[in-house]
Amino acid sequence: MEPFEITEGHLNTGLRGFPVGTVRTSKVSPTEGVSYVGFPIAELAEKDPEAVIFLLLNKRLPETAELDAFKKDLASRATVNPVVFDCMKNLPKEGHPMEWFIAGLNLLGMTGKTGDYKEDALNAMARIPAVVAAVFRLRSGWGDVIESRPELGLVENFVHMMGVPGGDAEALTSLLRTFYILHMDHGGGNLSTFSGKAVASGLADMYASLGAAMAGLYGPLHGRANQDCLNFVRSVGTSDPKELDAKLTEILRGGDKVYGFGHAVLRVEDPRATVQYALGEKICPNDPLFRTAKAMRTIAVDVIKRELPKVSSPYPNVDAVSGTLLNASGMTDSDYYTVLFGLARCSGIAAQIVDERTDLRYVAKKDKWTGVPIYRCKYVFKKPGEK
Repeated sequence: MEPFEITEGHLNTGLRGFPVGTVRTSKVSPTEGVSYVGFPIAELAEKDPEAVIFLLLNKRLPETAELDAFKKDLASRATVNPVVFDCMKNLPKEGHPMEWFIAGLNLLGMTGKTGDYKEDALNAMARIPAVVAAVFRLRSGWGDVIESRPELGLVENFVHMMGVPGGDAEALTSLLRTFYILHMDHGGGNLSTFSGKAVASGLADMYASLGAAMAGLYGPLHGRANQDCLNFVRSVGTSDPKELDAKLTEILRGGDKVYGFGHAVLRVEDPRATVQYALGEKICPNDPLFRTAKAMRTIAVDVIKRELPKVSSPYPNVDAVSGTLLNASGMTDSDYYTVLFGLARCSGIAAQIVDERTDLRYVAKKDKWTGVPIYRCKYVFKKPGEK
């Protein structure tokens, strides 16, 4: 690795580009997108979500017998202390679904942590779906929690526990299996992942660390992009090419942005978006909003290139169509979309926390792996008013 010189210009830039550690679960390439442990995301998108969780934890895909055993192990861990749901029933409905989710994670920790990062990671992955389903049911007024059936499979049981009124369970299961995998991990330095690992570096337990990570995800600049993208597609209101071109041109010339396009790292269409466009053709090809999102796939790129020629990444990202697909499958309240993102991302963050706490720093003097030390970056003092 080349030496990295920190200059005055690097200060107060959100740590962008600063190498601070290593990550073994995933990588984001400007030209190839995200990969998990060396596997391109498109090769993993149709696998069982449990197989991809196994991959992130063990750094290899499971054999058939191993996957069966792993599914049974997760199912055996899925029981949530009823106190968690009793407490959630008293949360204020005014709270955002992500605030409910963060509260649920803390309740899981208070009622079920072991203190072993690997065990708590597995338990959290098995139990979080029930908490997220409870957020939907209790906050939305859909009814009481639905009894878990973990033998159905991780995502299949989640759809069962949500019991979306009027939802298409088959389409929703197909979508969420893929959605879960696509959103599971995204390198080591995104805000939610870094926040979770930083809190864990102080030896906070897995659940508190995941709660901190989800607080990072909650912000509109991070995890709420899929919600904003759906609302943008709704506001565009047309899939006619000429009308769409004119509408997007007007938006950009007015100083606003086209949601769902552009990426901090990628310089091509996000492969996760590519997978979701193909999935949309299968589960909701005639949905009006999907037709709009599909038309934007090419027209928005052309308009951005024309109006903002200096933009280095005018292509669809993972959020460009995900909210549209969720809406078409019966999940019409976009306030909950970040919770679904968090449900998936917790698995990747938990796997990275396990790595940082157990495997990523060998101390020769002690002849053992001690884990990454507590995060404590340096800040440069400046007097008030000093530039």
